[in-house]
Amino acid sequence: MSDENNAAILREIIKTCVRKLGLLQKADAACCGITVGQCHTLVEIGRANVLSLNELSESLTLDKSTMSRTVDNLVIAGLVERQIDKDDRRYTKITLTEKGFEMVESINSSMKEYFDRVLSSIPKEKHEIVIEALPYLLTAVRDTEMCFDVRQVCSGTTQEKGGCNCE
Repeated sequence: MSDENNAAILREIIKTCVRKLGLLQKADAACCGITVGQCHTLVEIGRANVLSLNELSESLTLDKSTMSRTVDNLVIAGLVERQIDKDDRRYTKITLTEKGFEMVESINSSMKEYFDRVLSSIPKEKHEIVIEALPYLLTAVRDTEMCFDVRQVCSGTTQEKGGCNCE
């Protein structure tokens, strides 16, 4: 197969995965009774135990104002707490409440069950190949900028933040 055909096949596979995994859902789509954005935020806090707003924004690639509103809503829902650091009052720690911890456990349990089912539907002899290849795909996607202006064609990857090498 040509590289052009392979790129088209990759595009279709990724597009279908993104849609099936719900990554293109509207911001108000529900995940365990909260928005998908709130769900991702809880899982990140649960993974790290304590994060600042800046760390959360960076981790989820969201701007600080969006992240702040998301955290505010999670505070109102009783799922996270903001705590001023005793040693540096400019630093606010964001942590899970007991209710938030239980929600993260439920989310993680559901996701484990889902991905166990996904993996079990792949032939067992192909598991290693899939698991070995995915990190390469992730790195390539992270390192390759995409242009959305249909008048421009992206010439590849960029090491600089803030845009791709469009012509």
